[in-house]
Amino acid sequence: MCGLAGEAGLFLCPGGTLEQNDRENLEQIRRNAAEWLTRRGLDALLGPEYVLMPGLCDVHVHLREPGFSRKETIRTGTLAAARGGFTTVCAMPNLDPVPDSPETLEPQLELIRRDAKIRVLPYGAITRGEQGKELSDLEGLAPLVCAFSDDGHGVQDEGLMREAMIRAKALGKLICAHCEDDALRAGGHIRESALSRQLGIPGIPPESEYRQLERDLRLAEETGCAYHACHLSAKESIGLMRQAKKAGLNVSCETAPHYLLLCLENLRDEGRFKMNPPLGDREDRDAVLEGFLDGTVDMLATDHAPHTQAEKAGGLLGSLMGVVGLEPAFPVLYTALIRTGIMPAETLAERMAFAPRRRFGLEAGEDFAVFRSGAEFKLDPEAFVSKGRATPFGGMRLHGACVLTVMEGKIVYQEERG
Repeated sequence: MCGLAGEAGLFLCPGGTLEQNDRENLEQIRRNAAEWLTRRGLDALLGPEYVLMPGLCDVHVHLREPGFSRKETIRTGTLAAARGGFTTVCAMPNLDPVPDSPETLEPQLELIRRDAKIRVLPYGAITRGEQGKELSDLEGLAPLVCAFSDDGHGVQDEGLMREAMIRAKALGKLICAHCEDDALRAGGHIRESALSRQLGIPGIPPESEYRQLERDLRLAEETGCAYHACHLSAKESIGLMRQAKKAGLNVSCETAPHYLLLCLENLRDEGRFKMNPPLGDREDRDAVLEGFLDGTVDMLATDHAPHTQAEKAGGLLGSLMGVVGLEPAFPVLYTALIRTGIMPAETLAERMAFAPRRRFGLEAGEDFAVFRSGAEFKLDPEAFVSKGRATPFGGMRLHGACVLTVMEGKIVYQEERG
């Protein structure tokens, strides 16, 4: 188990998993945060009942603007992020218009400049309109975006994906892939299993994810492209990624809290349990957690995907896919992994702050967030700042509520207490 270090409630484990530079950054953030809090009379937050973390970074967020403001806006999404301890997010391109050129990206950039409460870096689409038929203006987009992705869709055409990787490599940009074979998915709604057959709900086999990942890893080896796999959920995917890293490929991956902690045994016929990829079985969950602990899974990303209440009211068969994650992510992981001793908090700092910034070439800065470690609270989705309410963690008893988030020396979220 790890002890509290210094005067601030920041967990540090000697000889832990942090690289030396990140360890030094973590120490510097702690010292600067302590000075900042003391100057403002907030030194009570340095007590042992609080945990101080670097400002969190989520490279997989759906902010829904432009085009789908009924689900979320730049303003509400970034307020939710700040309330969750995040100071940097990367916004996925399944928007209207799809950002497939500098011209179609500009409406999103204008909304970010006007309404964002924290840093927002947009993705550019790999293909025009995310239709998978021709490549976007990758060269025009490259200086303006964090990476390229067709998230929400797998790129089905192998030749097109190869060309995207070749051009992305020349531009020094990541290809971030939603791994899904449409032919194998075949209109499914939950993981193909005895449960899906029992419920009479069409299932999605794990091959839908890992077969396309297998193809992409082969292409990444062939082209030398820097490749990142989104929201991995299947045990086979973790095995493939582990092999690719051992072979020295320039690859990385992420997973989400629900794949780390939940499985088919937790499934209910409610829209808040429907996401893509779907929850796997216990072996999948255990493999994802093992990969998260040993570093095969580089980072945590929430895949924050808000929908309206009506869009999530149709149960497993009739609801749209996607759950929200920005506000519950840290408390859920702190409660399940840190308080139980499964993972030291500095490793969680690596997965939620340092690793995503390092992989995506983002500035680390000295942002920080403070979380209450001792007091238990019940997660109430109706209290979310996000427009989305659908989370499989709703109603759980948790620890680690965010009380303060500071970005570039300015408060972007502070808990209001009665």
